[in-house]
Amino acid sequence: MNWFWLHRHRGRRATSAGGLPHGSARRLARKKAARRIGYAWLSVVLAVAVAGCTGSPGSTGQARATTAASPSPVLISRTVPDAPVGRQLTWFLHAVADIPWSQQVIRAHFDPGAHLDPGVVLGGVDEFNSTFEQALAAEGASTSSGGSLTGLLWQAPARDPVSLLAVAAFGSARLAVNISVDGAGLISGLLFYPYLSSWAQIDQELGALAPDASLLAARVSPGGNCTPVHQVAASAARPLASMFKLFVLGALAHQIAAGRVSWTQDLTVTDALKSAGAGSLQDVPAGTRVSVRQTAAQMIELSDNTAADMLIHLVGRPAAQAQDRQWSDHAALNVPFLTTRELFLLKGVDYPALANQYLSLAPPRRAAFLASSVDPLPFSQALWQSEGAAVYPMDIDTLEWFASPDDICRAFAGLQQLAAQPALAPLGSILSATDGGGIGLDPAQWPTVWFKGGSEPGVLTLGYLATNSKGQTFVVVAMLSDPAAALSLAAAPELLAIVQGAFELAGNG
Repeated sequence: MNWFWLHRHRGRRATSAGGLPHGSARRLARKKAARRIGYAWLSVVLAVAVAGCTGSPGSTGQARATTAASPSPVLISRTVPDAPVGRQLTWFLHAVADIPWSQQVIRAHFDPGAHLDPGVVLGGVDEFNSTFEQALAAEGASTSSGGSLTGLLWQAPARDPVSLLAVAAFGSARLAVNISVDGAGLISGLLFYPYLSSWAQIDQELGALAPDASLLAARVSPGGNCTPVHQVAASAARPLASMFKLFVLGALAHQIAAGRVSWTQDLTVTDALKSAGAGSLQDVPAGTRVSVRQTAAQMIELSDNTAADMLIHLVGRPAAQAQDRQWSDHAALNVPFLTTRELFLLKGVDYPALANQYLSLAPPRRAAFLASSVDPLPFSQALWQSEGAAVYPMDIDTLEWFASPDDICRAFAGLQQLAAQPALAPLGSILSATDGGGIGLDPAQWPTVWFKGGSEPGVLTLGYLATNSKGQTFVVVAMLSDPAAALSLAAAPELLAIVQGAFELAGNG
């Protein structure tokens, strides 16, 4: 799978989704391409975490695919809207036959602030054109006659849209095309990738992304049971990164239901609870007060690590571990249940000596070590505070939070059951505040979409629960890990396309 992603550059230093500095963007050779294809970091897909786990117990497994014919796309329309984004899509489909484009044509249709990747600006006309040509050719797309629209999968917003997801044929290749425009009607985002229309395609693409890869597409019953539709190593324990926050949210919900905590009570930000990475609470002054509901919202929507640690402190580590045991078959791997601050310190202070000392202890003795030797450390000593922070996987197979896709499906299903209680209704808005970077499910067909994911060097996880207009609920969970190398920058959008395809196949099954 090869990608072309055009995005508007926002001048931020490249970081991992957990906020760990990458330095310069990686450029990795792809098997299908004769030369480098430009990639941009999909920074909105995940905002999180720290650490991962490959090679953990149960880390192998076989794909069990459902046999199904390749379906036609579920289209909301076969025509483009009469709006700037629709006119730009129509132009693009016809104009690919005329590549290479002149600088005048490029500037007439593309946002002048757009970049091909963190280091390639729009002014590089030759590189701009060659990137398009290479990305299309790598997918077997013929551009001699342009692209032929099949139809639209979604548009946002529903009226006067500025973003569209379409399916189009380029010769024998059928691609999904995601396009968005700025306020002037110029193209600010353009992404195209293979339209995955069979489980065999999905399995092939998944297996090419990382040494350890898992996928689960499951139907969730009204009673909260997960029934697999398709699975690849779905029972294997993988590193979660910030996806672990689903268990924290579940523990919080149970304490609210029991009357021990309320959504409106205030929590206090303290220096002892401040973490790093995604979010904003680490930047506010100590003593700032924020409600439980807002803290939970930031933990999920922004994947705020300080918010997560504040909630673990509120409910208590035993409650978080109890929730983990309720939903996960691999909770023993998460004893003690770490805070993000503790994990940052273990991997960021005197690494690997401190981490090795912790890992050498039996699990029952590790909590005491955290209290005596890790929690008191000044966070300023952590490697993550410096420009020299590592961008390679660090003990992701032993020092992390772990669960399988099966476990995460139970967590999503459990949260859906909890959200049905009137006192816990805010769970729905908290979990639906972001869709993780544009999953591309038509809101008319899928009115409810929940998301949580996570990433760090060597780890990428995406998890979604979605309920369709028929009232049917599905969960799709995808997990990648590589203990030896950071994942390609293309892995996030590629995995997002796999998840999108899995929802369409599961929903039409």
